[in-house]
Amino acid sequence: MAGTKTGEFKELISPFLKSKIASAAQQFGPHSRELRALTRQYVKDPLEDVVQPNERRRHYESEATFSFEGRPLVGVERLYRRTVLIEPSTVCAAHCRWCLRGQYPIKTMKEDDIVHAARYFGSPEQRDDLDEVLITGGDPLMSLPLLGYTVQNLRQHAPNIRTIRIGSRVPFQDPRRLNGDLAALFTAHPDVRFEIGCNVNHPVEFWPESLDGIRRMRDASVRIYNQHPLLKGVNDDFQTLVDLYGLLRENEIEAHYLFHAIPMRGMVHHRTSLAKGLDLANRISSCGEFSGRAKPHYAVLSDIGKIVLYEGVVADRNGSDNTVLLRSGFRLQDRMRWNPAWEKPESVVVEENGTMLTWYVDGTDEPVEEEAVDSLYHTVSAGG
Repeated sequence: MAGTKTGEFKELISPFLKSKIASAAQQFGPHSRELRALTRQYVKDPLEDVVQPNERRRHYESEATFSFEGRPLVGVERLYRRTVLIEPSTVCAAHCRWCLRGQYPIKTMKEDDIVHAARYFGSPEQRDDLDEVLITGGDPLMSLPLLGYTVQNLRQHAPNIRTIRIGSRVPFQDPRRLNGDLAALFTAHPDVRFEIGCNVNHPVEFWPESLDGIRRMRDASVRIYNQHPLLKGVNDDFQTLVDLYGLLRENEIEAHYLFHAIPMRGMVHHRTSLAKGLDLANRISSCGEFSGRAKPHYAVLSDIGKIVLYEGVVADRNGSDNTVLLRSGFRLQDRMRWNPAWEKPESVVVEENGTMLTWYVDGTDEPVEEEAVDSLYHTVSAGG
């Protein structure tokens, strides 16, 4: 599950991934970058227990905690005007060790909660603004009946929703689920724009089974896009990213966001500095190694939402606690209109015109501890 009841985010690796990790160990060797790209994503590292004083259990608060039709909304988040998020399930095929929801509490929506949320999305007060829903979790593709029920109720109660996005790592964790039944769900609603946001981080993950499943979804008129974190020891070098975006382009997967890894507890060993990410993003944007159509936006998942790192976004720096002040395009009054229960985080500074800036914890470029990395290799080679 993408969540925790005890504070410990347990290790979970799908059988498909276990077979691919074992194959990578054989093909590339026990100390290869290819194997590390997989183990660092999925094998629990002792460094996760090292918690920095300025880390937190989650990276933003955006639940719509107000009531609609006399009862509270459940499983709904909203930060933006036209897009709302719904989380029917917290089940995943595997637990990504850098997961932004790994420390979130486990929640499951009942069928009545889904109907209630869909009615809210289509209510007179919301339907002129809302036209897009992101279904996430957990992984929505882990339960076809639950996904179908969610889509059915969105169509019935919120016809203003014209785009349904699905956040999923199933294409690269359990691709057998990208089958004909799933394709039929999408083709049954030809008036809806369906998109699947997958999350592939390294060229080694472009397995034949995954690409076959993605082609099957494209044949059902589903758009596929990729957004992924910059991970230390996985993809934080120029050539790996060049190869990754070239493969995305080759396989008709749109490159969307390259995210700086978030400052959640136990994540320090995954996080580069913003400066390193900016250097890589600038090199990628100006290089001629692959098509400009395949180049992503470099962004931060801040306390107030996504902030793309253009010139002038970094407004200030505090060296004493390794934080940077980021200027957003979000206005406080707009956020309160879209989500009246939203509370301004302590990290936020509001300018006179209402625009919000937010303090963000930077990462470092200290090398990965090789002893910890070696322990992951031994875990995999021993079949753990």
